[in-house]
Amino acid sequence: MAEAEQSAVVDEEEEEVRLYMEGGAAQVVKGLKGKGVPVYVMMPLDSVTANNGVNKREAMNANMQELKKARVEGVMMDVWWGLVERDAPGSYNWGGYTELLEMARNHGLKVQAVMSFHQCGGNVGDSCTIPLPKWVVEEMDKDQDLAYTDQVGRRNYEYVSLGCDALPVLKGRTPVQCYSDFMRSFRDNFKHLLGNTIVEIQVGMGPAGELRYPSYPELNGTWKFPGIGAFQCYDKYMLSSLKAAAEASGKPEWGNGGPTDAGDYNNWPEDTLFFSREGGGWNSSYGEFFLSWYSEMLLSHGERILSSAQSIFNDAGVKISVKIAGIHWHYGTRAHPPELTAGYYNTRYRDGYIPIARMLSRHGAIFNFTCIEMRDQEQPQDARCAPEKLVRQVALATREANVPLAGENALPRYDEYAYEQILRASSLNLDGDDGGRKGEEQEMCAFTYLRMDPQLFQEDNWRRFVGFVKKMRKD
Repeated sequence: MAEAEQSAVVDEEEEEVRLYMEGGAAQVVKGLKGKGVPVYVMMPLDSVTANNGVNKREAMNANMQELKKARVEGVMMDVWWGLVERDAPGSYNWGGYTELLEMARNHGLKVQAVMSFHQCGGNVGDSCTIPLPKWVVEEMDKDQDLAYTDQVGRRNYEYVSLGCDALPVLKGRTPVQCYSDFMRSFRDNFKHLLGNTIVEIQVGMGPAGELRYPSYPELNGTWKFPGIGAFQCYDKYMLSSLKAAAEASGKPEWGNGGPTDAGDYNNWPEDTLFFSREGGGWNSSYGEFFLSWYSEMLLSHGERILSSAQSIFNDAGVKISVKIAGIHWHYGTRAHPPELTAGYYNTRYRDGYIPIARMLSRHGAIFNFTCIEMRDQEQPQDARCAPEKLVRQVALATREANVPLAGENALPRYDEYAYEQILRASSLNLDGDDGGRKGEEQEMCAFTYLRMDPQLFQEDNWRRFVGFVKKMRKD
């Protein structure tokens, strides 16, 4: 490459970083239309060991080197609450992450750091187990209502129930204070990397790091695809809020619990009265009251944590993002039961993603969405799956709320067919009969590929992946 051409490429990359830092991801899209979508790669869940060291250090180093050669923008790493603050409240061990972040910096890779306040283990793709901090689990053992609870009393230890967000139930601190203190310690320890190496903070807000309820837990076979899931509102803190909301609405009898006819985790919509067609409870006055309360509790949880994250990372030169689950099964039904049990009040007659997008917009956050690689025709037709339609709905919601949209693949894929679908979805070509803005080119602000593992680096898989990154960047 001639010296002048080389200089032009460097200048363009510097301008991209400047736009990202000054105006955020939306400004990158606005200022660099058609310039492509940066690709990040998720690191292994167990990149940091239980002893706070780097797992498979030499392989990790070599893999980062290959990613940089392939012109990958950076990596996404889970920063586990259960590892860093494991032994005692307020005692943080950043050892493994210090080394890992320096490694990324040395290779010139940017980092999306995920504040992972959930348990690892029990969700799709979880390859290891990292529980919540030991002292948090002890408190949950003492007061099991700190755990999300279903209609038959099953407790879920993946994430502390949002029903007690504002109560000092964790050794004198509220859960939100614990999350805030953790993020503040992260900021203070890595302030020299914020804005140059660390460019994004993704704030975990529920199981699998997603803003949702643990309505479809795979652990111990509780849920299997494509079950409708179950409402998680039966711990005493959630029930207390429900009771107060019912009394305020003049219907105290609605405050005793969730719907009694909504089935169980592995039912199908038609097995239940609540989710059955038009006349089901979901489409009644009671259904509207309950589903509004349940989804608003989730939105309020997001508001609380985002407010804290924005104040902590204000002026740090990083963007904040939130991950939303791609719940695409039974999307073709009127009620969309799996979305409802997860806390997304999305039905054939109501858009559940616009309120989420607006909430993110208020805090200048990125909407990170999964299942970008999926096609409707690949899914089991009897489960009325529609991932493409769901991605389109979410893209339209983010457009309306003026929120940047980033994407992830939900499952590991190494084939051209999946890469083609990601390329198509990431272009956000929504124009057509939807009132879209004709001729206006938009793109996702970033795409994060799941995941860095030995399979990715197998010769044929790697060749296809490198070609995919090139096309995403529009090299």
